[in-house]
Formats: sequence, C-alpha cells, structure tokens
Amino acid sequence: MMNWNHHHAEINGIRMHYVDQGEGPPVVLCHGFPHIWFSWHRQMEALVAAGHRVIAPDMRGMGQTDAPAAPDAYDVDTITADLVCLLDHLGIPSAVFAGLDFGAFAIYDLALRHPERVTAVIGLENPAAPHNPDEPPLAEYKRMGQQHFLHIEYFREPPRADEELAAQPRRFLHKVFHTLSGAGNYFDCFKHPPGTSYIDAMAEPPPLPWPWLSEQEMDVFVSEYSRSGFTGGLNWYRSMDLKWEQRRPYEGVQSAVPAYFIGSEHDVDLEGFHGDDPISLMRAIFPHLRRVEMIPGAGHMVQLEASSEVNAFLLSFLGDIGEES
Repeated sequence: MMNWNHHHAEINGIRMHYVDQGEGPPVVLCHGFPHIWFSWHRQMEALVAAGHRVIAPDMRGMGQTDAPAAPDAYDVDTITADLVCLLDHLGIPSAVFAGLDFGAFAIYDLALRHPERVTAVIGLENPAAPHNPDEPPLAEYKRMGQQHFLHIEYFREPPRADEELAAQPRRFLHKVFHTLSGAGNYFDCFKHPPGTSYIDAMAEPPPLPWPWLSEQEMDVFVSEYSRSGFTGGLNWYRSMDLKWEQRRPYEGVQSAVPAYFIGSEHDVDLEGFHGDDPISLMRAIFPHLRRVEMIPGAGHMVQLEASSEVNAFLLSFLGDIGEES
C-alpha cells in the first residue's frame, strides 16, 4: 500500500482527518457507516496512479474526525458545510465526489445545494436518500422494528447500541462486514424479534482472511472504532428526521450536475430500502445520469469486495468527465 499522506485541520468547527494523495483533477471519496477513509484505499491507489488527486476524509463522527455528541450536529446543512469547507481549506474550486451509503446521500445533498463545487457525482449502492414525504423516517422504521429486528430501530435510542458495539468492536465489524457482503444475508436478521442486539441478530461469519478482506485490513477498522467508539456513526441515523425536514424543500428539485452510479447484485439497500425501481429515484434528482453499472455477486461492501471492477468503472467515468471539462 501507499505511504498515506494524513492531515488534520479545523474544518467547519471540528477537527477533521483526511488523506490527500496524488496530483491532478481532484476526486473526493465519502464513506458511510461503519466505514472510515480506509474503505477507499484500493480506489485511491488506482486513481492516483491514473493521474488524479484523491482526497478521502473521515466523515464527521467517524475515524479520526471529531464526533460531536448531539445528533443535530449531523444534519444536512452541517455535513454539506463540512465538504464545502474541506474544498475551501484545500483551495479546490470544484471536484468530482464519489460516495457510498451515507456518503452518497452527502454528495447528493451537496450537488443540490452547491452545484458550482461539484464537477460530477458518482454514487455507489445508494441511488438517492430515501424520502417518504408523508412520514418521518424514524417513525416509519420504528413501525417496522416493532415487527422484527431492524438495525435502524436498534440504533435509534442511546445508549444501548453505543455501549454494546463499543464493548465488542471486532466482533461487530467482523459480523457486519460479512453480513453486508454478497456472501452474507442481512435480511436473515429479520427472523429475530424486536429487542435483539445487532451482534446477536447476525449470523456467525467465517474467519478471516476472506477473498476480499485481509486480517490486517480488518485490524485498521477495529483499531479506529476501538478508539472512537460508534456514537458518531450512529448519530447519522439519529438525525434522519432532521435531515428529512431539511430535504423537504428540495422535493422535486433536479440537479444539472452529471451523475454516474455503481451498484451490486446483492446490495441490501438496493434490494430492500429503495423501492421497486431504485435507479428511477436517482434519475428523478439527476436527469443527467449518464451511466449505471451493476456488479454481479457483490454486496454493500462493493469497493472492497469487487475492487478491480469498481476501479475500472471509476476510471471510465472520470475519463468521460475529463473529456467534457
């Protein structure tokens, strides 16, 4: 692996950690939960080798970036400002943004609010922030969680999840990475009753190494979450109703920013949390959705499970973007 260039800076009122590699057209990679900047390390190597400057922040609340205790510190306006202020700090007028999971929602919000700072968006797995205009999401998920285990309902009220995950970070990450991969099945968790802990709801994974993850790579995630705890990441869920309110004025608004999408055959979010036609949700926001690519066999951990395929698509997308800029 590369000798990573780590940086810490005061960004939008918090101390943010980010890795900044290479020279050339800038690409910002935004992770979700329970990830850190390192989730993108294989993509960073490929993009830097192809002549790009790649910035991978630890998103607010995770990794070595500060984790405010209050959920309302994770609202749309604040997260969007984190990304804008990061660009300002780096002296970058605009960049291509790629994101997975909560990171995808963050870059879509950014493109709607600050299109002048976004050259293009590349979404992975999550085509649009789920938005039911008639009911706040945590109320909807609470009803679902009364029928069977649901991770979002388990995360909703502190401190139970915070304490249980922090007590067993390696066991949780080992289980959840496998459960969300193409080799696992998150929906088996639904067989467990409400009140089950997430760790207990997940099936026992095979020991590492896996074809797509080494023990040394897992150690990086475990080390970071052992230090930081999980409250910052869980606050992205706990602020869902606030984000829902902030997105309401953008209902029906379309972005002129070019967009691309990478999904996978066994992604839990595409299969269970974005309706019957997920790509139409993204196209409704980004009518200039230029390409959609699906990777067979992989699950939600796609940038690790299918690194070579993801890298090839990213480089192809960036080639398209570069030709037009």
